Amino acid sequence: MIAAAACADALYLVELGADADADELVAREPGGSLPPREAHPGLVPPWASSLLVDLDAAGSTVVLVLDRRPPLLVSHDLGATWSERGGGLPKGRAVAVSDNPDHVLYAARNRLYVSLDGGRFWRAVGAELPEVLAVAWG
Repeated sequence: MIAAAACADALYLVELGADADADELVAREPGGSLPPREAHPGLVPPWASSLLVDLDAAGSTVVLVLDRRPPLLVSHDLGATWSERGGGLPKGRAVAVSDNPDHVLYAARNRLYVSLDGGRFWRAVGAELPEVLAVAWG
């Protein structure tokens, strides 16, 4: 799996291994950027809109990054119900859900985190990056 991070200085591609020691920075593209993604404003509950930092959705899975602790809200039914996730994660900047909705990529200031179980458990990606602005699955 490839994680893409748009940073202040370049676009970085990181191949995710079985653990942080196996993660590998495979490309750095100065001036590179991520393609725009679909906006989903109707998926944000009104009580969370003032705290919203970022959101992404795939199928019926919606993940919100909020400016609070824990930083994530996850819904697997298009926002009918929500679960808090990421209690141990630092303040977030961006999130990406892959085509497999169990695969979630989360960005803090200069570190990526990955969950392969819908946001229940997280691990830090081995590569430390410059300031992260946006993320996507490659």
